[in-house]
Amino acid sequence: MANTLTWQSAVDNLLGMKAEIWQAFWETLIMVGISTAASVIFGTLLGVALFLTSKNQLADNKSLYAGLGNFTNIMRAFPFVILMIVIIPVTRLIVGTTIGPIAASLALSVAGIFYFARLVEQNLRDVPKGIIEAALSMGASTGTIIRNVLLVESRSSLILSITTLMISLLSYSAAAGMIGGGGLGDLAIRYGYNRYQNDVMIFMVILLVVMVIIIQSVGNILAHRLDKR
Repeated sequence: MANTLTWQSAVDNLLGMKAEIWQAFWETLIMVGISTAASVIFGTLLGVALFLTSKNQLADNKSLYAGLGNFTNIMRAFPFVILMIVIIPVTRLIVGTTIGPIAASLALSVAGIFYFARLVEQNLRDVPKGIIEAALSMGASTGTIIRNVLLVESRSSLILSITTLMISLLSYSAAAGMIGGGGLGDLAIRYGYNRYQNDVMIFMVILLVVMVIIIQSVGNILAHRLDKR
């Protein structure tokens, strides 16, 4: 009976680990924050390129679209854990280490960029063709159409896509703990799985669920406010 887990023993154990939990929580925020920013910036650029070079669009180019699309598909096909291992040499070269949240952010960013690019492409396809044609008839340049038409008209959908991206990266960040990325996933594995401390495992899961709910709720609110339809 001495090893029976009770509510009080679980609370006491978690309170005793509050410094480690806070550190893991901060590491998760670093990983998700850096990778989300990188994914949104470069994923948007790639997504716009995919959209513009697709059939019947402003820069229709079958060969270029096929090349970009196939490369994006190949990168998206990598399971995240395998991707982290494959790019270890690149991570060491760029970051100087393969351990820690900054190093893990590189793998997360690579996964996120190609995932988000496809979301952006789909969001832009939902923009009514007539709006683009109207802008063209008024002499708008391609850059102006991208900034003031495509991205503006799809802003609500893009916010929801960013929300989906963040939740996916949060999930991936938990897996990053398997190879020394740190974060809540690492804590859950080290204590909840390896040391059979179910209270730690349950608390980490609850914390991740709460984070997902908050991210989704904020995303929904922002998307609703930006939706002018």
